[in-house]
Amino acid sequence: MKQPIMRTNRLNLWYGETHALKDVTLDMPEHQITALIGPSGCGKSTFLKTLDRMNELIPSVRIQGEVLYRGKNIFDAQMDVTSLRRYVGMVFQKPNPFPMSIYDNIAYGPRTHGIRGKGELDALVERSLRNAAIWDEVKDRLKKSALSLSGGQQQRICIARALAVEPDVLLMDEATSALDPISTSKIEDLMADLKQSYTIVIVTHNMQQAARVSDRCAFFLHGELVESNGTEQMFSMPKDKRTEDYITGRFG
Repeated sequence: MKQPIMRTNRLNLWYGETHALKDVTLDMPEHQITALIGPSGCGKSTFLKTLDRMNELIPSVRIQGEVLYRGKNIFDAQMDVTSLRRYVGMVFQKPNPFPMSIYDNIAYGPRTHGIRGKGELDALVERSLRNAAIWDEVKDRLKKSALSLSGGQQQRICIARALAVEPDVLLMDEATSALDPISTSKIEDLMADLKQSYTIVIVTHNMQQAARVSDRCAFFLHGELVESNGTEQMFSMPKDKRTEDYITGRFG
């Protein structure tokens, strides 16, 4: 197994009195796609959002344990959250482009990090859109509103926006669940290309998608990590009966 770029060590999280994550220890290897699977409410999205400290925005949250990014605990007092979120980017379930032009959506992050030169921004916008496999579809309308695009195109704009700040890790929370099959297929193909340069962690309810795109799978149930393994091994020889029941559709 490749060296993990991110690792959680005995991660626990509570929403008020609700114990949502229970002692989760998981490695996420570099340049691989790790899929988080399990029924609704099992802790997948909560776990994903903990990797870039998004859950801290909820007042009642309490967290114990470690999340290590390149060996450093992201909860350490000297860890700058803005800097962390530059290296660990998030793409959400529903496409959420900003109400501004396609160009300004992509340039937004680099501008906040101090990039102002037109030539540098132009090159960065083009590179990000190419990496998100949407440049050819939008290159002649960069000044048009991103909200004028189709749902699948909007989601690829959001992926391009996340890539524009040149992250290490891309978190994708059911990024295709609101899309049609053709758009879903494009984003799955895109993930396979992106893992050459990025580490990707996805939440998916779609077992076929997990089998198609991921290198490793982690099965969550009631806030616990039941097991994690290479995707092929988990789908052909799961170690735990609960994993087998979920993968084969007996529950969930």
